[in-house]
Formats: sequence, structure tokens, C-alpha cells
Amino acid sequence: MDQPRSRLEAILSSGAFAVTAELATTDSADPRSVLDMAEGLRGHVDAVNCTDNSAAHAHISQVAAAHFLVDAGFDPVVQFVCRDRNRLALQADILGACALGARNVLALTGDDVSAGDHPETNSTYDLDSLHLLRIARIMRDDGTYLSGRKLTGPPSFFLGAVENPFAPPLDYRPIRLGKKVDAGAEFFQTQMIFNMGRMREFMKVVVDMGLNERAYILGGICVPKSARAAHYMAENVPGTDIPAEILRRLDGTPKEKQADEAVKLCTDMVLELKEMPGVAGVHLMGINFEEGIVRVVEDAGLLPRPEVAAQIP
Repeated sequence: MDQPRSRLEAILSSGAFAVTAELATTDSADPRSVLDMAEGLRGHVDAVNCTDNSAAHAHISQVAAAHFLVDAGFDPVVQFVCRDRNRLALQADILGACALGARNVLALTGDDVSAGDHPETNSTYDLDSLHLLRIARIMRDDGTYLSGRKLTGPPSFFLGAVENPFAPPLDYRPIRLGKKVDAGAEFFQTQMIFNMGRMREFMKVVVDMGLNERAYILGGICVPKSARAAHYMAENVPGTDIPAEILRRLDGTPKEKQADEAVKLCTDMVLELKEMPGVAGVHLMGINFEEGIVRVVEDAGLLPRPEVAAQIP
């Protein structure tokens, strides 16, 4: 590879501290619903995640959303979950996303349907994220489908995965990350971080294993709008570890100042991640609080974002 395949890869390979953000979901068929939300992030982030039926709720197609973002000058990270599609559909959609200009692919297994508003539906899970990573790498690097049938025009993309440093068994999480690197993952976005002590322990093992030399690790930071939102995440989002002292800190803040306190809290965590060995960037999330993402980027001194060149095949 002579040049990075996406803006995100170019930022990371340059050694700059990368900033990605999750695009809020939309249930509208109007492209403006996607673009209006993305506009608030322009100039503040290097790439924007397009989620794939997040939390097992149906939303606009992530491939369509990514296409709108490409046309508007953004660098999308297109998520693909194994829950809703078999290997035929996943290969077709990855190829389609790349044909439409998306150059970052993120493989996930996906939340169980019991977490969403269609709990009676049938999950597919023909693959898990490890197998999807391998298939995506085969398509890109070998120029074939999993079956061995040749692609006349192989896709080109920066391949990513997710990891949760807070899910038991804790000592297995760096090993799991290593398996995903072996399967083809070139960058990672982690589960939302509130327990910084546990994140430091996780990253120490990752660095000791040399995995940060083989893939870029972006720490996930979610900005809650209120103490109530933080409690909701702690109680309802699988794999979330919010220490009691953080909940008490937000609970003890007057309601009208809780959003400001959350921004300060998350800004401090971003600055800590920036100095943590092995961490190459941050992935920011906001639950109906995109303004919080923008404020954290500004308050953490992450502007202006670097200018880079990427080769788009």
C-alpha cells in the first residue's frame, strides 16, 4: 500500500491523535436527516461512524447513510453487524459500500435482538465478527469471495473492529483483541470508557503483547447529557462499567449544570487517553447530545484537525 485508503487511516498512520464520532441514528427517508446531524461534526472529527441497526433497533441503512456522507465530504466508518445478515448479504453490502465510496469498514457481531424493539425476530449470526474480519480481508487482499469466486474489482478499505475492555473474563479481552488483529483488524474502537483504571490495565497488557504496533486503538468516550442518562447507560447498555463515584459526581451536580459537568468529565478522560501508552485516538459518542461531542473536542484542545491526503481507488 503506497498511500492510506481513507482519511482516518491517513491520520493514524501520520502519528496524529485521531478523533472519530458516532453519527446519531435517524428513522427518516430524507437524506437531510443524515446530513443535518453530520454537519455539526464537520471540522471536529476525522471520520464518522454509520451504525448498523444499533441496539437492535431498525434505522436507516448504514450503507445509504455512508453514501450521503461521502458525497458531503465526510469520511464514513461503515459498521456491519452479523446479527441481521448471512455471509452472502454481508459480502454484497461490503462490496456495495466500497463501490459507493466508503473506505472504512467496521466488523461487529451485534447486540442480541432481545435488546431492541423486535425481540421476536430471528437472529442470523451466520458469522461472528472474527469470521467477518477474515472474509473482508479475503475480499480485499485476495480479490475473491469466501467461496473462492474471483472479484473483477476488489474493494479497498481500512478494516476495523471493536473491543470491550470491561467485559468478563477481563484477562481474555487483550487476547480477544489479538485474535481480531490476526483475523485482519487494523484499527479498533473500544466500548465506552468510564473506568479509567481498568482501561489502563487493559492497555498495559495490549502494549506488553505488542498489539498496539499491529493495530491502532481508539478509546471510546460517551458524553452523557445528564445523571439520568448516565444511570440509564449503567443499567441498560451491556458491557458498560460506570464507577459509582462518577454517578455520584453527576448526581451531586444541579440538573441544569449536569451536561457541563459531563463535558468536563469526558474532556479529562480524553486528555488522559491522549497520554496513555498505546492509545492512538478517541471515538466519541453522545446519546442525543451531539453538542457534547463538539464541546469535548474543543475543550480537549484537539482542534484544528490535521490535513492529510488519502488515496481513493
